[in-house]
Parts: sequence; structure tokens; C-alpha cells
Amino acid sequence: MASRFCYLKNVFHLMSRVEALKWFGEVVPVLAALLLRLPSLLENHYRDADDILSGRKEGLSGVKTGLRILGPQEAGIVVLSQELISALLACSFFCLFPTYDRGVKHLPAINFDCLFASLYTGYNEKQEHKIKCLIHYFERICSHMPMGCVSFERKVLPLNPDHSVISYPSSDFWSRSAVSLCHFEVLHSGLIEDQPCEALQVDFANKYIGGGALHRGCVQEEICFMINPELIISMLFLPSMADNEAIEIVGAERFSNYTGYASSFRFSGDYQDRKPTDLMGRRKTRIIAIDALCNPKLRQYRLEFLLRETNKAFCGFFDQSKCHLYQKMFQEAPGTNNLNKDAKEVNNKPGNAMLDETPSTSEEQEKGASGAELIENSYSEPSSQYAESQENIGVVTGNWGCGAFGGDPELKTIVQWLAASQALRPFISHCTFGEEALRTLDQVSQWILSHEWTVGDLWNLLAEYSNQRLKGETNIGFFTWLLPSLPMHDSSMVSDKNCI
Repeated sequence: MASRFCYLKNVFHLMSRVEALKWFGEVVPVLAALLLRLPSLLENHYRDADDILSGRKEGLSGVKTGLRILGPQEAGIVVLSQELISALLACSFFCLFPTYDRGVKHLPAINFDCLFASLYTGYNEKQEHKIKCLIHYFERICSHMPMGCVSFERKVLPLNPDHSVISYPSSDFWSRSAVSLCHFEVLHSGLIEDQPCEALQVDFANKYIGGGALHRGCVQEEICFMINPELIISMLFLPSMADNEAIEIVGAERFSNYTGYASSFRFSGDYQDRKPTDLMGRRKTRIIAIDALCNPKLRQYRLEFLLRETNKAFCGFFDQSKCHLYQKMFQEAPGTNNLNKDAKEVNNKPGNAMLDETPSTSEEQEKGASGAELIENSYSEPSSQYAESQENIGVVTGNWGCGAFGGDPELKTIVQWLAASQALRPFISHCTFGEEALRTLDQVSQWILSHEWTVGDLWNLLAEYSNQRLKGETNIGFFTWLLPSLPMHDSSMVSDKNCI
């Protein structure tokens, strides 16, 4: 414990005398009072969660939303107030959480001591600016406490056939899919988090959510967690993701601006998040954490791993309000719930309830639906009203699984397009970030759309290309293989560039 406070002392060396006086005179007393209120905040939290558990509809067994560990293969949701999150993050800041047994439970570190220690062991300026983002967060919440809430959901595609939920699709299902490809937009500038449309924002995640946010990491996921510190609390209760799992976080507020990336990352001041909120008080920011294969090299072209990546993205992208449509597609398509023999075996537990991304409509407001009722509705049979409310929510992504993870940018782009289309998302916007392999993406995507291909058509071509790559029959990129008139790109030369 003494060493933790020694690391904490290092943080205050970042401050000027004026800043330190403000911190100790204004911020620390508020944080201390917040920590003292934590027991009552938790008591109120569990009382409200119990209200939801009781259920208000005939035949509804109740939905757990209380703070708890959402274990592997345990689909479910935790809903926390921003005030409770701030108190829990204060515990992390002062390194108060016990660390025993977290590794055994596949939980990442949650205290900030390793981050603080990095200021003096192998110093890098990016670490200082990550901490500045966190200091700014605490200054903000101590001057004005936000009163919304954030939901954290573990999404699961069960590997065992189960006609009551959406199960892990087989390669045969993808091959036979008759779903049309969704609209594809190429973004040559801008960042994922800055896009104005309401969409799922893809977090290029580590299987341990947050990745190196509280250590030395400073690429896409870690930056996302620094500018939206409420995401960090997911590391408290969400163990590592399996191949058939994803995590969706709705409502996290952004507090900081930044510039740079990796070693050039710098905190650049306050950010006022003006996104509207839904009826539960969640900001309409939807972050989807999906972890790609790490350093896959040639194995990424094997069918089992092509299936793994496509299903991982589908797990993140699918929309609970369209569950009845998915089930219809899965029942009609041959081979849907066949457990692929090459899929990684994981223990499966019952339950695949997902929280609907609740619309904020005047009709619902007139009905006076409460947050608890909205949660219950989302876990029951979705209505057409909810399906219609999701029609405009697409996906904003980028070079997922590339850069530091070493994936093929062309392959990963198509995989995400297939998953978004099969999930009935209306569009996918792809930020290229100057990736050389994607310089012809505009031309290729428009050419594909002009042929009115289905998901199955594009999957089969991707599978054929991947098979040829494995056999050494080609080493050109998928785009050139598909359209030989395009400039040649040797995809065996994978970029080292960290992709945002």
C-alpha cells in the first residue's frame, strides 16, 4: 500500500504550484467526500437494480443490471450512474481496490499505480499526458457532477445450437446468406469518435478490455479510454473476451481533447460532450469493443480464422431490437447453428439477453416510459417500434486488427462490411487513416455495390481468395485479385503503421 501512495505522489510533480494548490484545496476534498459516500451510492444502486429484477411484466423473470462480475459466456448488462462511476474511479486513482485473484479471474488491473509508476520507470511524455486526461476528468466531475448513466453489456453468440437466441454462425451460413450488402462510405479524413452521425464506434480492443490504458499502451483503444475515462470502470468487472464475445458500452461521456497518436499523444484541453441522451440518461455514444487476432500472419486466411473474425465483428454489430429478424434469417438459412468443428471450444452458459439501444422519441416520452420499463422492454420480444428506431444507426470503424495487430487491411475491411450487412446495419463508414493498402477502397466498394452482391456472394469470393493465399497461389491484395485492373499491391508487405 505504501508503494502505491509513493507512485501517487509522482503525479503531483506534474502540476505547477498553482495547479497543486487548486488540486489539494478544491479537488481532493470533493474526492474524499465522494469516497465517503460510496457505501450509500452502492446501496442506492443495488436497491434500484432490485426494483428492475422484480419485473413489471407478466412472465418476465427480471433483468439484472446491478454491479457484478459479468463472467465468460455470461451475456448480461450492468447499468451504473455517472456519479457511482466517478466514486469507483476515485478508488482506482487512490489505488484502493484489492488486487488479489484478479489475474485468476481473467480481470485486468484496475488501480492506477502502474500508470503512475511509468512516469519514472522508462519515462515517455505520452504517459504524462494520459495522466493529465485523468486529472482533468476528476477536476471536471468535482466542479459539476454529471447525472446520467452508462450501460456495460457482454454480448455472446453461443457456440452450441440454441434456437431461442442468436448462435455462432457457421461458414455455411455466411456462404448462403442472401442479405444485401449495406451502404459503404470511405472516410479519408477525420477520426472515428468525431463522426457526426449516430453510429456504433468500433474500439479496436484487446481481449482484456482497456488493453494497456492503465499501463504503457497509447493506441486507439487506450486513447479512447483516456478521453472517455468512464470506460475504464469496465475493467473492474468484465473479464477477458472469448472468440464469440463482444462488449458494448453506451453512454460514456467524453471529457478531453487530444492530438497525436502513440508516442505523440498529447492532452490538449477540455472537451464539452454535447451528444443528446436517451430516456435512460445515456449519451448516444455507442462503443463496441471487439478484439482481433494478434499477429495472425498466414493463419488469418484459414477458414476457421476468417470465420472467427467475421463472427467477432457480427457479435459486436448485431442489434437486439432486430432479434426477431435475425432469428428468421437463421432459421431459414441452412447450416446456421452448426457448431463449426474448428471453432475454439469455450464453456457456454445459458442467457443471451442484450440491452436495446433505447430510442429517445416523443412518442415514448408521451407514454412516460421509465428507465426500468425500457430495460425490461429490451429484454422481451422486440417490437417493430424499436426496430424502426434503429434504422439509422450504422457502424463507424477503421483499420481494425491491423497496424500493431498485424492483420491484412483489405481482408479486415471486407470482414467488417460483411458483419455490418448481416447485422442489418444501414451503413458502414470506414476511416482509412492514409493506409496505403486501402487507397482504392472507394473504387472497389462502389464496384461491388454496383453488382448488387449479397453477403454470401462476397463471403464466397473472400473465402476463395483466402484459400489461394494459403496455398501460395497468389500474394496480391484482395482488391487487386478481385479487380485485376487496379494498381498492384503486394499484401505480403503488411504495414507496421499503428492504425487508429
